[in-house]
Amino acid sequence: MKGKLLVASPEMEDPNFFRTVVLVLDHNDDGAVGVVLNRPSANALADPLPEWAELAAEPAVVFVGGPVQPEAAIGLGRRRGEVSDPDGFATLFGELGTVDLERSPNAVAPAVDRVRVFAGYSGWGPGQLEDELAADGWFVVDADAGDLWSSDPEAMWRSVLRRQRGQLRVFADFPLNRESN
Repeated sequence: MKGKLLVASPEMEDPNFFRTVVLVLDHNDDGAVGVVLNRPSANALADPLPEWAELAAEPAVVFVGGPVQPEAAIGLGRRRGEVSDPDGFATLFGELGTVDLERSPNAVAPAVDRVRVFAGYSGWGPGQLEDELAADGWFVVDADAGDLWSSDPEAMWRSVLRRQRGQLRVFADFPLNRESN
């Protein structure tokens, strides 16, 4: 499921994932890792990482990537230009990769033209994500090239569901409170 989006179903009860959209960064026999794309924090990226703030996609804040290791930062960047020998950039898929936030943006190769930083990440042990999928906790959908860089992350849950076909599209209008339906 690497590169796919996990969209929390309205039935998701875990408050860490209520109406979240998670980009899966890796998925294998050992489990899965991803970052929540639609949980911006109130903390400007310029405070902890002033060198990277210039490349930050709007909103230029640190995002809450998930409940695992919230003190750790994951930087995702979009490479631009020619592909060169990686130095401080590890390709995940397509033009997306992790960036070494301890380096200056000018010292990362290939060069990146935008970045998003996440505090913490979302993680699942062996078989855990598959169990959650079997329990209808998540919808698995294709990511759009602009999802990671959305300037309106709070609207992402609905917008990702609205662009789906069939029954999934209906969930976009699911009320926050079932009793109000």
